[in-house]
Amino acid sequence: MKIAIITGASSGMGREFVYALDKDEEFDELWVIARREQRLQELQEKVRAKVRALPLDLLEKESFSTVKHLLEAEQPEVAVLVNAAGFGIFGPFEDRSMERQLDIIDLNDRALTAMCHLVLPYLAEGSRIYNMGSMSSWQPVPYINVYGASKAYVLSFSRALGVELRPRGVKVMAVCPGWITTEFFDHAVTDDTVCYYNRFYPPEQVIRKAVKDMKKGKTVSVLGFPERMQARLVKLLPVNMVMNTWCKQQKQPRE
Repeated sequence: MKIAIITGASSGMGREFVYALDKDEEFDELWVIARREQRLQELQEKVRAKVRALPLDLLEKESFSTVKHLLEAEQPEVAVLVNAAGFGIFGPFEDRSMERQLDIIDLNDRALTAMCHLVLPYLAEGSRIYNMGSMSSWQPVPYINVYGASKAYVLSFSRALGVELRPRGVKVMAVCPGWITTEFFDHAVTDDTVCYYNRFYPPEQVIRKAVKDMKKGKTVSVLGFPERMQARLVKLLPVNMVMNTWCKQQKQPRE
């Protein structure tokens, strides 16, 4: 049985990945993971493959046991894994709940790492892993502190894992977009600490490019010429200059 597994599938990037993968390739089943079961069930009306809804909260350790046991029972070929579950919180680190900040790390990094490890025995030559990074992957980001650091982990982890899996013919890609029009902002924005957004992209455009880039063998996908130039530039400029520029844009204190 050939399947794709998509986390965060009830909305945003995860949902759009479900549509894009189903349109691009034939699967026996799509295993979709998120907390909102009804949203997952509704996907069946819009895709060709059979949808297996797995209403799981990846902040709970028991969720990984559920996935593990299901994989062991079904013994599928995991042709695609998409780790799209994640969230962030904008604002000063000291003013935000410690528990929620730790949840960011657990979902964006710990759950992503666990899902990659769980599917390893079921990957075949030609299998692909998409991990959701961010433009924040490339630089420290004051006032989006923990979220940015969590996405730096995703980029580093994805690149290194890709090297390890290359002999097996398995590809790993970090998808690192800029601002995207999704429900992410409904949870991330609680005040006007972050007020400057240079440009927004629709999620389907980000994913369309990611699928094309994966076929080209790229290990990182960044939509938009300005974003690609930014990713290159921040690697050359002093870190303090990069952070000061960001703070100036957001009208926040800086050196």
